[in-house]
Amino acid sequence: MLINNKSIAIVGGGPAGLTLARLLQLKNANVKVYERDVNQYARVQGSPLDMHEDSGLAAIRKAELLEEFKKTYRPGADKMLIVNEHAEIVFSDHEGKPDEDFGAEHFRPEIDRGPLRNMLLASLKPETVVWDSHFISMEPQDDGCLLHFKNGTSVYADLVIASDGANSKIRPYLTGHQPIYSGIIMLEGNVSKDKAPHINALINGGKIMAFGNAKNILLGQKGNGDLGFYASFRADENWATESGLNFSDPLQILEWFKKFYPEWNEIWYELFEHAATPFIPRPIYYMPLDQTWETKSNLTLMGDAAHVMPPFAGEGANMAMLDALELSEYLSNSSYSTLQEAISTYENKMRKRAAVATKESLDNGERMHSEKALATMLNFFEGHLHSK
Repeated sequence: MLINNKSIAIVGGGPAGLTLARLLQLKNANVKVYERDVNQYARVQGSPLDMHEDSGLAAIRKAELLEEFKKTYRPGADKMLIVNEHAEIVFSDHEGKPDEDFGAEHFRPEIDRGPLRNMLLASLKPETVVWDSHFISMEPQDDGCLLHFKNGTSVYADLVIASDGANSKIRPYLTGHQPIYSGIIMLEGNVSKDKAPHINALINGGKIMAFGNAKNILLGQKGNGDLGFYASFRADENWATESGLNFSDPLQILEWFKKFYPEWNEIWYELFEHAATPFIPRPIYYMPLDQTWETKSNLTLMGDAAHVMPPFAGEGANMAMLDALELSEYLSNSSYSTLQEAISTYENKMRKRAAVATKESLDNGERMHSEKALATMLNFFEGHLHSK
């Protein structure tokens, strides 16, 4: 096996990095995960993830964690409502949709990021994750790389795998491609279910997509019942700084919402009025669809570090976990004579399928922020429902 007697450093302990570590340890590889968080409890994890049959769930199966996943995911959290700006329901799949349908093509079980991370961490050998390891720089050494961290430590690895997200500090060591702004901002907020009783009753444990006047509100219920939501709209890339808004002042953000979403019903106000602060403005980026780079024998990319994409097809985490699955297979495939050959095969396939997913995500973003978004998305989901 190509990775026999090789030290492997995965930089970044998100779903992809931890999944890859688990898969490689099942092959008895020598792997460490270097994560910038000081410990596994240091950061509140973001919005829930929906796992897809041929990517995220495929990786979980290969990692021999499906039964643990079934204990951890949230049945019914994938149920969907589509509403207009007045919170009037135009589509619901709540009736008749099974809570569990593993193996079905369109079943996309939801899991909170925290429980997913904890499940993956528990599957790893002790001390696999090296916490408080904020990557600063690296340099060639022998046939591998010497990595330097903010805490003053340095480590050598024969193979470095960058899983350090959209703002990857390792990507520039391999490629000069930069993320491209999509034209869409998502303003993230969180509110206690008790502070948003009308929306909490409407969402009923699932998800809501609200469309009106080329703007969206996208909501999901978290494991503790609280509501995570995004106001999604077209704006200049520097909107957050140029708007003059104080994102730690919910009343100021509420006033902005009233002015910028003037046609929307007052029911939505409760999301903003009592939200936890600060709100987080998230400009949405993607990588060039035709990106390429020269393969190295000691470095590669995965997940958002390789192919950050808009969230409008739910493919980001799933593509990242599929990266982990495929990379683990290529690195342990005896038909390749060198690591560079195996990595090259992985990167070529990864870039092609990521470009397809990115294009789908961009197209969905265009549909969701068009004047006809409500009708377009209603037709999409009704057709999807009837095709099952």
